[in-house]
Amino acid sequence: MSHVLPLHRSIRRVCDYIDHNLDKQMTATHLSEVAALSKYHFHRLFVASTNVTVSKYILLARLKRASFELAFETDIKIIDIALKAGFDSAEAFSRAFKRTFSQTPSEFRKQPQWPQWHRVFEQTAHKPIENTLNVDIVTFPKTQVAVLEHRGAPERVYETAGKFVNWRKSSGLSPICSSLTFGLPNGDPSAMPASEFRFKIAGSVAKPIPSNDFGVSNAEIPSMRCAKVTHQGSHNTLEHTIYMLYQHWLVDSDEQPAAHPCFFQYLNLIHEVDECDLRTDIFLPLC
Repeated sequence: MSHVLPLHRSIRRVCDYIDHNLDKQMTATHLSEVAALSKYHFHRLFVASTNVTVSKYILLARLKRASFELAFETDIKIIDIALKAGFDSAEAFSRAFKRTFSQTPSEFRKQPQWPQWHRVFEQTAHKPIENTLNVDIVTFPKTQVAVLEHRGAPERVYETAGKFVNWRKSSGLSPICSSLTFGLPNGDPSAMPASEFRFKIAGSVAKPIPSNDFGVSNAEIPSMRCAKVTHQGSHNTLEHTIYMLYQHWLVDSDEQPAAHPCFFQYLNLIHEVDECDLRTDIFLPLC
């Protein structure tokens, strides 16, 4: 049992290396060296830890990045996304994409089936190993925002996010490059029926926005005293960092949580950087 954690860390080191080097050619021999494991055992250990082969993990990581570009960067041509993902042609990319997600890249760009997309990655999701938190007590300033509320299954939040991105691009009232971006859930999605889940996607604005066909409305995030921690990596592991904030910081502090649920500020966005380079501030409102 004493060897389980070091081996897990070794495989996670490889996953992190792959996630940060998607544009490079990677061989099993080189990756076994990254893991500091014998090449004779590396492949089986990797499959045992991730449920997929090394080559499949690399393919899925590249297709995940490509899927975000298809959904949120509609001005990028599919052939350019294919080449960036390491394919020699749009046809080869389309075959691999459809085999993985049951949609062609063109179909996914028009109407992504996000619940089905999420199921593809459920087996390979891994939690961060780092158990230390750098927590700051801050005063979040009152912020005027434009919001679009998602209602229902958390797996479909990206559908609402896509609509909000389209509103930002078409209206110019909350520019992605110069405005703040927030996510405001109504609580822990695992603690409520999907039908009760709400998630407000928000962007800062300089003045109230007019009515529009996207359903984006005006709102305000109030000034609050908060504990803030920065999460590095996939949005899928945000809950892990939140639980660490409660378990390793809040319960040992003299603080009390306020009535407002946790919320997020996205310091960069999934269509701008690789998933491993995402940075998200988590705010826990305090009394």
